[in-house]
Amino acid sequence: MDLNLIDAKSVFVSNLIGPKGILSFSTSNFMSSSLKVSPLLCSYKGKAACLSSSEGAITLVGQEKYGVETYSYRFDGANGRNPSIFFREKRVLDGFNDEYGGVVVNPEKLPFNTNVFASTLRSSLSIWRREGKKGIWLKLPLEKCDLVPIAVREGFQYHHAEAGYVMMTYWIPKSNEPCMLPANASHQVGVGGFVMNHKNEVLVVQEKHCAPDLVGLWKLPTGFILESEEIFTGAVREVKEETGISTEFLEVIAFRHAHNVAFEKSDLFFICMLRPISTEIKIDDLEVQAAKWMPLMEFVEQPLIKGDNMFKKIIDMCIARIGKRYCGLSVHKVVSKFDNRLSSLYYNVVDHQTHGCSDDYCSTPILEQQIN
Repeated sequence: MDLNLIDAKSVFVSNLIGPKGILSFSTSNFMSSSLKVSPLLCSYKGKAACLSSSEGAITLVGQEKYGVETYSYRFDGANGRNPSIFFREKRVLDGFNDEYGGVVVNPEKLPFNTNVFASTLRSSLSIWRREGKKGIWLKLPLEKCDLVPIAVREGFQYHHAEAGYVMMTYWIPKSNEPCMLPANASHQVGVGGFVMNHKNEVLVVQEKHCAPDLVGLWKLPTGFILESEEIFTGAVREVKEETGISTEFLEVIAFRHAHNVAFEKSDLFFICMLRPISTEIKIDDLEVQAAKWMPLMEFVEQPLIKGDNMFKKIIDMCIARIGKRYCGLSVHKVVSKFDNRLSSLYYNVVDHQTHGCSDDYCSTPILEQQIN
């Protein structure tokens, strides 16, 4: 590694010269410049820096900040005359250790300069390898996209990307141990809302953009769950956004699991039964062409609904739920000792009187006979 003087924001080293002329210490928040210094003279290449000395203390003042680790200082001179100081640096990116023996790099303290980032990343990997670290997580914000190809050249791989950043990972091999870093999310989660009023009318929509075979189809309001959103709140939100109807979540009636649906991701789709709170339809969603309350019989008699075995089965379960012949999964808030987190657990409480079904919908035997 090059012999460099470290330009620091504020470093005070007392009693620098020992019996053997060598002293090592650890600190942080440094910038590197190729410098060779004496107490009275600064000659350097690189960014501006200065050194001052008084009463045995040396102060170095710099500009840019990032993490460093250990420095070795060598003092050379004859009988203390014309001394010169050389600094060996070991720079490491700022970050913190995760619970699995890896490192999560702090994206806010990444240098913008590509040369500085390249040398610091290389030095960091060397240090982390000696320390026995395993997985390295490197989040590169959009404004620092110039650092991506540098990380790739050092062996980092893409993990996932969002609108404002790309996440990259590096697995430090040890005794041919396989990479244990978790893969990117494998699923997308969707919801559909089955909402029926007291007139046995189902809330349905027509989408503006759909496959040619689905043009003109009246379907249930559907959409995707947002990040950190509950299934039941997502279902209520999607119905509200697409139709303007406020609802209350009752149960998960069923869910579908399919693979290679979009971008090679698997898909979980939850059919939720919701109770209407309002009735006035108001369309603000740009994806919705039209929305209305549609008689249930008219809805299920649509050729695309009637001819689809899966969707027909879903409607059968919804009708059976209304007649209390089928019970869905209601949501219950629980805390697990495994992670001490509040979670939503969906299950059915069996009751000998109600068979686990609530009284939110009244039985409609005439309607059930027509459907069956």
